[in-house]
Amino acid sequence: MYDTIIIGAGPGGYLAAERLGHEKKKTLLIEDRHLGGTCLNVGCIPTKTLLNSAKQYVHAKEAGKFGVTVKETSYDWPKILAWKTEVTEKLRAGVAAQMKRFGVEVVNGRGEIVSAGSGEKGARVKVFSDGKTGEYEAKTVLVSTGSAPVMPPIPGAKDNPLVVDSTALLSTPSVPKRLAVIGGGVIGVEFAGLFSSLGAEVTVIEMMDEIVPFMDKDLAPLLRKAMAPVDFKLGCKVERIEGAAVHYTAKDGKPGKAEADLVLMAVGRRPVLDGWGAGAAGVDTGPKGVGTDDRQRTNIPGIWAAGDVTGKSLLAHSAYRMAEVAVAGITAALDGRSAGGGNRWRGSAVPWAVYGFTEAAGVGITEQEAAAKGVSVIKASLPLVFSGRFAAENGFQAPGAVKVIASADTRQILGIHAVGSYSPEFIWGGAALIEQEMRVEDVKQIIFPHPTVGEVIRDAVWQL
Repeated sequence: MYDTIIIGAGPGGYLAAERLGHEKKKTLLIEDRHLGGTCLNVGCIPTKTLLNSAKQYVHAKEAGKFGVTVKETSYDWPKILAWKTEVTEKLRAGVAAQMKRFGVEVVNGRGEIVSAGSGEKGARVKVFSDGKTGEYEAKTVLVSTGSAPVMPPIPGAKDNPLVVDSTALLSTPSVPKRLAVIGGGVIGVEFAGLFSSLGAEVTVIEMMDEIVPFMDKDLAPLLRKAMAPVDFKLGCKVERIEGAAVHYTAKDGKPGKAEADLVLMAVGRRPVLDGWGAGAAGVDTGPKGVGTDDRQRTNIPGIWAAGDVTGKSLLAHSAYRMAEVAVAGITAALDGRSAGGGNRWRGSAVPWAVYGFTEAAGVGITEQEAAAKGVSVIKASLPLVFSGRFAAENGFQAPGAVKVIASADTRQILGIHAVGSYSPEFIWGGAALIEQEMRVEDVKQIIFPHPTVGEVIRDAVWQL
C-alpha cells in the first residue's frame, strides 16, 4: 500500500510528489501524458520559449537605435519549434530525475479513483494504459488533474480544422499570414504578441470592453497600446465562424468580420472534472471545480485536491502553493498528528503575469475592485522610465508603468500593478508586501537594489 497516490503530474502533482518523497512517504504519481502537465509541455514553458525567439528577432531589427548594426534579420520557424521542443524535453527529463531522486514511482496512464478509503482499507485507484489496467491502493489521494481549453459552442467552430486551441497553435507548421484570436485574456494576448511580432496580421476579438479583464483599468490600455500592430475589437460578440472568417457584432450593434487564415480559440480554461472517479469517490464538484477548504481537503476524508482542478486559481504557481498546503495536511494525517500551523491556502496575494511582447503583472486588488468593495484607497503611479535600467535597456519611449494602491485608513499596501519589461520578475516582491500586511511606512524603509526596474515600486510608495 502506498502512503499517497497522486493523479496528475502537472505543477501541483509533481511538486507534491517531490515534497512527499522528501518526507520519505511512499508515493505513486500517475500521468496519462507527459510529466510536467500543461504548463511544461503545452503551456507556460513552450509559449515563453517561442516568445523569446520572437523577442530576439525584434531586438535584432531594432538594434540600430542602441548602436548595434545587424545587416540582415530573419527567423526560421522550424528551428524555433525545434528549440521549443528541446527546452520542454530537457525540463521534462529534469522532472523525471527529481522523481527518481526522491523515490517517487511514476506510472503512465489514466488514473481513476474506484473507491475512497475507510477504516483499515485505503483508497483504490485504477490505471488504464494501452488497453491494460492496474489497481493500486493508498492511505491518501491527491487529485491534480489540471484544466483544459474551453471550446464554446460557436457556430462553425466545431470540427473546423482552421479553428485551433493554444495546444495546436504551439505546433503550427508555419506562421499564419493572418491570425484571428477569439478572447483577449492572458492566452490570447500572449499569442497575439508572439505572432504579430513575427509579421502576422493579428486581430483580437474580445467580448469585454478591455483586454485582460482582471487588470487595473489604468494599465490595461497601456498594455494594449504597446501592441500597436494588433487590431483589437473590444466589446464584440462572436456570432459565427465561416472557414477562418470570424463574424461578430460590435458594441454599437453593427456587424463585423475578421478575415484570417487561422483562428485561435482563447476564451479560457476549465477544470478537468471527469475521468478520474470523482463520482465513485463521492468528491463534491461544481461548475468552478473540486470543492476544497483552505487546507486543500475535499469533502471526503483522505482525499485532497490541488491546482487548476479546484478552480481557485488557474495558475501554475498557485498549483505549487496548493500542493505544498496539501502535502502538509497529508503528511500530518499519515503521521497521526494535527496539520496545524500556517499551511493554509490564502488567495489574497496571488500574483499574475502576462508574458506578451510587452509584459505585465499584478498582485492584490485593483482600484476598481477597491471601489466596488467600498474600500477607500490612496494611489500613486509612475512610468518605468523613472528606472535608469529600464530607460537604458528599452529607451525613453518604451511603454511601462507601476501603480501602487494602499488603504486610505491604515495605509496598508493592497495592490501593486505593472506593465513593462521585467514586471513578472519583480511582482513577487509586491506579493510579499501584501502577504505581510506591510504599510506605506514599512515599505519606505526597505532598501531596493539600484539600478533595477523593481525599485520604481519604492518610488511610487514614496509618492503616497
